[in-house]
Parts: sequence; structure tokens; C-alpha cells
Amino acid sequence: MNHTEALVNEAFSRQAAGFDALNKGNPLTAHLRHIYRQEVMQQAPAHASMLELNAGTGLDTLYFAARGHRLLATDLATGMVQALEEKVQAHQLQQQVQVRQCSFHDLHLLGTRRFDYILSNFGGLNCSLHLEQVLQQFRDHLLPGGKATLVIMPKYCPWELVMALKGDFHTAFRRLRRQPVAHIEGVHFPLRYYSPRYVKRSLGKDFKVLTLRGIYVAVPPEFYQGFVERYPRLYRVLQRAENLLGHYFPFNTCCDHYLVTIQKKDESYDASA
Repeated sequence: MNHTEALVNEAFSRQAAGFDALNKGNPLTAHLRHIYRQEVMQQAPAHASMLELNAGTGLDTLYFAARGHRLLATDLATGMVQALEEKVQAHQLQQQVQVRQCSFHDLHLLGTRRFDYILSNFGGLNCSLHLEQVLQQFRDHLLPGGKATLVIMPKYCPWELVMALKGDFHTAFRRLRRQPVAHIEGVHFPLRYYSPRYVKRSLGKDFKVLTLRGIYVAVPPEFYQGFVERYPRLYRVLQRAENLLGHYFPFNTCCDHYLVTIQKKDESYDASA
């Protein structure tokens, strides 16, 4: 574990105890999670074998396991892994869910295991300073025709830029710094923001993009706490607008998060054809 990974481990281990309450208490968080889960359920085959990266406390893990999928849930943070293991035991899902502490940079430790699906939610991959190294491992760990759904934070987020009008320049321009820094539970660590173009380039010709949509395009992101409670009717209007606009440029590139689903081409595929 390198220095950056040690900081990430510390930050998210500290966050583990309150993570579920933080997520379940924010309807704007539920907005992203609903889109993510819906996409995976539409794309995944029945009873799929799944590799989940940055699984956290397992909110998504348990959701997919309850719907018949088999998961290897991984996370770097010791505290998150412990919380996830406790949930798996409490729900008696040991036959469907395996838990492993593992950095997404170290997927080679999984040996020759290959999966139908790879998952990563809520910008966990932004904690990698070299995302191309993570993505290039997907070739070895996806079956032919296998898919991955990733939720990543891009560099440009209009909802954050708007915060400059309120005098919050830190939030407004934090993604535009030469070396962005995250601050979680008193721990600072570097992170990177990645465009969809970067992801496509890193994956190369072995993959094709099935879905690319922006999230928190019209709907405000999670840190606009209390928005849904104050403006429930406007929130519903913005949800409809986001469902219409989110799949199109520039809204699937300039947003708080974007969701991308990719598919590994069959190994008999001829790239020159």
C-alpha cells in the first residue's frame, strides 16, 4: 500500500461508521444510486458473477446479491471491509458474496478469475491517480462480452461553478486545480478527475461504450442538502429534464458524475474488420 492509498484507507475507514446514515438520509444520493442500479440490472445477465470495486459498506452489494447475482466485493479501506463483512454475515449471504480488502490497482492478485460484470459507483475510481492502469486490468478480468458500469467524476461540473456566485470559490474551482485534494473525515489525499474521452482512450479497441449519461446535470448534486425537501415539485421537474438531457453531449461530459457502461468485445473480434 503506497502513501496515497494509506491516506485513502484512513479517510474511508473513519467514514465507515456513519456511511450508511449519510447515504440513506440524502434523497439526492438516492437519485444517483437509483440510476446506477437500474443500469446494472438492465445490462447484467441473470445470476451474473460480479467484481465490485470500492464496495464501501455494501449498500449496492446487498442490493445486487438480493437479486440473484454473485459478487466479489472489494475495497481498500479496512473499516469499510469490516462493515461489509458484518452485513454479509448478518444477512447470511456468505454463499453469494465474498469480501476482500484489495486496491483496484492490484486486481492481478485475483489471479485468473474472470467475471460477467465489473462495478464501481460514486466516483471511487477518482481516488486513483493513474486510472488507465486500473482500466487496463479489465481485459484480464472480464469474460468475452462482459460488461462494466462505472460512475466517475469529470473535471467540469456546472453545479460547482455556480457556487462562485455565492462566494464559495473553494467548491467552485476545486476540480480545476493542478492537483485536486479531497478532504474526508479530517484526512487530505490527492485525487484526479477523468473525462469520458480519457476512459475510452485508456480502454482501447477491446471495448465498446454501451451507455454514457450525465448524473446531476439538471438535478443538483449531493451537497445541496435540503433541496428536495424545500422544492419537491421542482425536484421532480429536474429529474425529468435530466432523464431527457443526460444522454447527450455536453450534458454527459459536463456534470457532477457520469455513468459509463462498457462491453468487452468477443476475443474473436477482428479490430481491422
